[in-house]
Amino acid sequence: MSNYPDRGLHGHLVREVGRRIISGEFPPAATIEIDRLEREYDVSLTVVREAMRVLAAKGLVDARPKRGTFVRPRTDWSLLDPDVLQWQFEGADNDAFLANLAEVRLIVEPQGARLAAARRTEADLDALEAALASVTAETTTETVIDADLAFHRALLAATHNELLVRMEHIIEIGLRTRDLIVHAQGHRDDFLPPHRAVLDAVRAADGDRAEQAMRALLEQAARDERQLRP
Repeated sequence: MSNYPDRGLHGHLVREVGRRIISGEFPPAATIEIDRLEREYDVSLTVVREAMRVLAAKGLVDARPKRGTFVRPRTDWSLLDPDVLQWQFEGADNDAFLANLAEVRLIVEPQGARLAAARRTEADLDALEAALASVTAETTTETVIDADLAFHRALLAATHNELLVRMEHIIEIGLRTRDLIVHAQGHRDDFLPPHRAVLDAVRAADGDRAEQAMRALLEQAARDERQLRP
């Protein structure tokens, strides 16, 4: 038996089984043998049951008398759950998933920029400015990625719409994927101008220009990723 606390074991088991479901190793309708998981991961029945409760809350599994625990259809999965999003991103064949994320960003973020232009406060503008100010000629790839994430989070926050703010989990996964491909290959000079265009439009309270600037930023990001993706 591992020396890690039950909470650590439970979290590890949730991730492992969740990833196996998302990857199709445990396909929809497949039975998950609880005793087999106990042996395979060397954990207690309590740990397995708690992990199954977490996965059930995410819509991935269910349990029925005489049938046991089984994988639910993909249509039942909580696809916007942060963990489920992350497990899809980590899948070996995630091109379709990332394409879906790019489409969602193109729908959400330009309208988000328009709302931000109408509702932003001075604190919002300061947060957007701070994200861009952290990028210099000597900035590392990781710092550029962190700045990009901070900027897009701050833009969603500037909409002052609670539901849009929660979209940051979706935005972050698609954004980090793109940034790892693009900025790691030296395309940092392209970072500031399109982001500055969005910020200037938001600062000017120009919703049309903010929407157009964000759309242009996302379209350029998609072109860069297509050109550089292995």
